[in-house]
Amino acid sequence: MSYNIALVKGDGIGPEIVDSAVEVLCEIGKKYNREFSFTPYAAGGNAIDKYGIPLPKETVDGCKASDSVLLGAVGGPKWDTLSGDKRPEKALLGLRSELGLFTNLRPAKIFSSLKDACTLRPDIIEKGFDLVIVRELTGGIYFGERGRRTGKYGEEAFDTEAYSKFEIERIARVAFETAQKRRKKLTSIDKANVLETSRLWRETVHEIAKEYPDVEVSDMLVDNAAMQLVRDPSQFDVVVTSNMFGDILSDEASQITGSIGMLASASLGSTKCGLYEPIHGSAPDIAGKNIANPIATILSASMMLRYSLDLQEEADTIDKAVEKTLNDGLRTADIAKGKEYLSTDEITKEIIKRL
Repeated sequence: MSYNIALVKGDGIGPEIVDSAVEVLCEIGKKYNREFSFTPYAAGGNAIDKYGIPLPKETVDGCKASDSVLLGAVGGPKWDTLSGDKRPEKALLGLRSELGLFTNLRPAKIFSSLKDACTLRPDIIEKGFDLVIVRELTGGIYFGERGRRTGKYGEEAFDTEAYSKFEIERIARVAFETAQKRRKKLTSIDKANVLETSRLWRETVHEIAKEYPDVEVSDMLVDNAAMQLVRDPSQFDVVVTSNMFGDILSDEASQITGSIGMLASASLGSTKCGLYEPIHGSAPDIAGKNIANPIATILSASMMLRYSLDLQEEADTIDKAVEKTLNDGLRTADIAKGKEYLSTDEITKEIIKRL
C-alpha cells in the first residue's frame, strides 16, 4: 500500500531532522513492504523568503491532499521583526486551522536510560512518569480577537480568550477516550477561580464525564498544575487543557524528561490526516552543523504511523529502536552531558540498524 506524506521541513534544523525521519520511514517501508511517497512544501520563514507569505496556498492544498503531514520547525531571528500576521509561526496556526486540527497530543515520559539527564530530584525520577497532554488547538486566546487601541493609560494591546461549549466538548471526548486506552485517569486543567472561559470549561468537562464512568476525572488550577508537574509528575496520566495553558505546560513537561529534543507531538482533527512535529523550535544556532537531535521528529513519524496510517506494528518497531539506541548509551549532543556524542546522521543510522 502507498502513502502520500507532505513534508514541511521549515527553518533552522527543520530540514535536517525531517530528513532523518524520512530515512527511518523509508527503512520501515522496506521492512514491512509499505511504500511512502514524500512531497516537500514551503512554510514559515523559507516561504516568506520565497513567496513573501508564511503559508502559500500550494502548501495548504498539498497538505490537505496528503495522507498526513510531517513538519520540522519554523521561525528564527531573521524574521522576528515582521508584524504578527507575517511571522513564520503564522504558518503553524494557519495549517492547524485549514486542516481542522483541534487536538494536540503531547506524550511525555522518562526514558530509564536518560534519568541522569533529568533535572528533577532522584527520588522523584525513580517513581517514573508517563503522561499525555491533550491540548485544545484551534480555539482560545491564540485565535481570538486582537488589536491595539487607546485605553486609560494610552496605547494598549488586547488579545481575547473565547471558547464555545462545542469546542470544549469535542476536546474533552478526545481526552476521555485517550484515558480509556491508558490508566483511566484524567486531569482537567483550567483557571476557573478567575476566568469565565475556564468556568464553562470545567462545567462542560464534568458533563462529558458522565459518558465515561470508567474514567476518574479531577480538576486542577493551572498554577498548581505547573507546580505539580515538577513536584510529582507520576500523579498524571492524561491531562486536558486549553490552547495557551497546554502550550506552556507541555513545554514544562518536555523539559523534565531530560531534553526538549526528545518529545514528539500529533495534531489531529476529525479526519485521519494529521500534522506531526517535534515540540522544539528551529534552533538556528545549530542549524547546518549536523548535531541536532532528530529523535523527537523520528518519534513524531512513529505517531503518524500509529494515529493517521493505522500502522501499529511499524510504529512499535520505531519506538523500540529508539529505546534500544538510548539503552546502548548512544547520545546526541543535547543529552550527552559532556560525554562523547553522535551527529544527527550517525544517531539516525544507529536507530535504523535497530529497526
